[in-house]
Amino acid sequence: MIRFSHTVFALPFALMAAGMVWTVPTRQGDTVSFHWRRLLGILVCMVCARSAAMAFNRLVDRDLDRENPRTRQRHLPAGTVSLASVIWFTVLASIGFVAGTLFFLPNQLPLWLSLPVLAFLMAYSYTKRFTALAHFWLGFALMLAPISTWIALRGQVVLQDAGDLWPAGVLGIAVLLWVAGFDMIYACQDVAFDTNARLHSLPARLGVAGALRLAALCHLAMIGVLACLPMVHYFGGPPLRLGWIYASSLFGAGLLLAYEHTIVRPDDLSRVNIAFFNMNAIISIGLLIAITLDLLI
Repeated sequence: MIRFSHTVFALPFALMAAGMVWTVPTRQGDTVSFHWRRLLGILVCMVCARSAAMAFNRLVDRDLDRENPRTRQRHLPAGTVSLASVIWFTVLASIGFVAGTLFFLPNQLPLWLSLPVLAFLMAYSYTKRFTALAHFWLGFALMLAPISTWIALRGQVVLQDAGDLWPAGVLGIAVLLWVAGFDMIYACQDVAFDTNARLHSLPARLGVAGALRLAALCHLAMIGVLACLPMVHYFGGPPLRLGWIYASSLFGAGLLLAYEHTIVRPDDLSRVNIAFFNMNAIISIGLLIAITLDLLI
């Protein structure tokens, strides 16, 4: 029901931010040393936050999923899991997320921010009931992955020097655009149902062709934002050692995104799942490997 494999959308960007924190000194020359406890904290928080938000989404949308031919076989509408078990799973995953922030003590910022972050993630489940910009809310939710990781590992530095947050902010904006784009592609499958159920989505508002064009613009902007990452020191951020490996991976990501938009057309949505998961999983994991190599070599 939770599809843990979909963690590849946000977790690699959290690990990218962590890799930069552990290898890039602050503008004052200080460094944050790697620690297994903090890496475990990132993994626990990422998995628990996503699991809680996903389970909550299934709870909120269970009646809609029952009416939608594409989703009526999901676990809750199909009756393969009980409502009580999903509620308990959501509660336990939420507790796990808040408890996971304790791995970052003595930095208390993650603990203070855990409930507002969790509330924002869960609020996404209601957005399609009142705004066609729900795709961008989801993008903003996943944008928090690199930003939250940076704050968790370098919180005191960020409080003293907000410019230190630039690398995570650029990564976060790229994630927002990327996720909003591929979520629009995915939502094209439900345009008829959304229209009939009076749910809000950009495919329902703009039509499938219009939504696909906007998704392509978002992905083009994502590549442009990521191209700015090595230059954040010009805006007050710490200097990043990103060279040809990162540049090559960015070129490859651009090619994959272009291919993604060639296999999904307004008159043929049969390969949406390939575009949604396969292509984007390769992009996120590929960027993580490239940034890690560039920072270490």
